[in-house]
Amino acid sequence: MIIVLMGVMGSGKTTIGTLLASLKGVPFVDADDHHPATNKAKMKAGEPLNDEDRKPWLQTLNGLMRQWHSSGSGGVLACSALKEGYREILKAGMPEGAVRFVLLEATKEMLADRLALRQHEYMNPHLLTSQLKTLEPPKDALIIINDRLPNEIAREILRQISG
Repeated sequence: MIIVLMGVMGSGKTTIGTLLASLKGVPFVDADDHHPATNKAKMKAGEPLNDEDRKPWLQTLNGLMRQWHSSGSGGVLACSALKEGYREILKAGMPEGAVRFVLLEATKEMLADRLALRQHEYMNPHLLTSQLKTLEPPKDALIIINDRLPNEIAREILRQISG
């Protein structure tokens, strides 16, 4: 199984994803590491990405996930996956049930507090409002409120997707 931890910036995708992958013994990838330089420059300047900016990036991530599936390794991907259309690109060509989306949620205040404490190469904290407006709540994802210790959240996700 491939787990996509999704949500807006500051929701804990990388932290929880790293723990989850370790617990499952599968590879972890942060989708941010696969953005082209043009996307990174745009975000660093505080400009939200549009669908055209995101499409090649999402297709790259889909290729990675398809490799995981074909090799039988599974994996955990941390990716905002804000719109239903983005999630469709991510899971394109994959068998039904091979990809499980998990939405990590937190209050806007909690997200802003987390972003204030971190330094990121190009993710401008001013993009949070734009991401919250863009987020289309998924119909078929497991929704987890990330308001506890990361280990607790990772174990809850495992419990819910295994049960």
